[in-house]
Amino acid sequence: MLTPKEKEKIIIDYKLHKSDTGSSKVQIALLSEEIKRLTLHLKEHKKDVHSRRGLLKMVDKRRSLLNYLKKESPRKYSNFIKKIGLKK
Repeated sequence: MLTPKEKEKIIIDYKLHKSDTGSSKVQIALLSEEIKRLTLHLKEHKKDVHSRRGLLKMVDKRRSLLNYLKKESPRKYSNFIKKIGLKK
């Protein structure tokens, strides 16, 4: 789980305008950080099935947001993928 300060830092890095907290880019960035943390947790706790299910839900949500971003603006999508460090 992200602390409020970590979450705020991510929002500041990816926001589109001053009061932006829910754009697709911000949501993808927050989900990506949560996925990284949960992946590390699951490497240590291999039998944690409930967390694994939550991870799969997060990955699916991020995938749908990425598809939306790709459909809206392919150029912004490719730049964002490079910035956040995802493979595509």
